[in-house]
Amino acid sequence: MKNQLLHIFRNTPFGREIFLQTIYFCKTTGLHLKVYVPTHPQFLMYFANEVVTVDLDKPFFRSSETAREHAKELIRAAGVDASFLEPKGFSASILPDIPVDFGVMTCPRVISGVSSKLHLGHIGPNVRTIIKNAEFPVLIPTPIYKEWRRIIVFFGGSANKIKALLYGIHLQLLSGNPMMLFTYAENKPKAYYEQILEEHNVLSGIKSGGVEWLFVEKGHFKEALYDVPPDGLMVAGAYGHGLIKEVLFGDLMEEMHAMLPNNVVIVGPHYRED
Repeated sequence: MKNQLLHIFRNTPFGREIFLQTIYFCKTTGLHLKVYVPTHPQFLMYFANEVVTVDLDKPFFRSSETAREHAKELIRAAGVDASFLEPKGFSASILPDIPVDFGVMTCPRVISGVSSKLHLGHIGPNVRTIIKNAEFPVLIPTPIYKEWRRIIVFFGGSANKIKALLYGIHLQLLSGNPMMLFTYAENKPKAYYEQILEEHNVLSGIKSGGVEWLFVEKGHFKEALYDVPPDGLMVAGAYGHGLIKEVLFGDLMEEMHAMLPNNVVIVGPHYRED
């Protein structure tokens, strides 16, 4: 199911906006949309390193009698290739098992009941755990539907940011949209990053493909974000190695989420290319 995107449908106005963003992503990339309309407050995802129990907040079950029809209406209007997911396995009578072999999954920043405790920029614990364990990237949309016209890869030179770059190139090929690199230098010269790109055989392709590179050498990271185009889909990599909270959900990531109005795809430490 690598050619499919999983979306957990929430039958609310904000849920509609996020669903529209998922539909747009699928139409732009050609992915099949797989929609799960939840009937249970929890579900399980069996990842390679951890079994994750995902708790859903109450809005996922609001007006449940109209949820499927609302989803169908939006799908029909967009003309996107889609189908509904019906869980086949249950670890317990109230714990459906959701497959984990999708190409992408859409997650709002918060999908559990602690949303009232999180300020703009924070990502909820369920979403963090999915990103930490998933072999697929996670799309975190803006609260209000907006289209994107380019792909902006946040590239810092680490192994996982190379994964993010390769996934950004993949999205560029699927969508036909131009790609841009954003690098906050952190006291390293541009040649340092060029060497990393060369070692992974992508430097010449980036140069010949006319990829714009926003390379920031001075100032604070927060100030540099002002120059990130608002019409771009951001692609960012996340570390593992026990530092998932400090690195993935530390100051830089939270500033990025708090200050930028862009949709973002996060490529986690266990992401595997097809």
